[in-house]
Amino acid sequence: MNQNLIAKYVELVEFFGSQTKTAQALLREQPSVNAWIKGKSQMSETTALRAERVTEGRFKAYELCPSLKEFEDQLVS
Repeated sequence: MNQNLIAKYVELVEFFGSQTKTAQALLREQPSVNAWIKGKSQMSETTALRAERVTEGRFKAYELCPSLKEFEDQLVS
């Protein structure tokens, strides 16, 4: 997996303060968050969009979910 993507996930966890708090904020389970930062899975489109919303745009959905990259121009607020 792309190291830049993993770094974004780590930054997101640091923003919330822990994997558990990140999971709670994004309506996910903590093992999902752990899988993101370990490079074992990627964030879904829905979760990436939720992350953008709950961080008030600090983290962009297209940065967290590569499949949204084609929509970068439309998602940027």
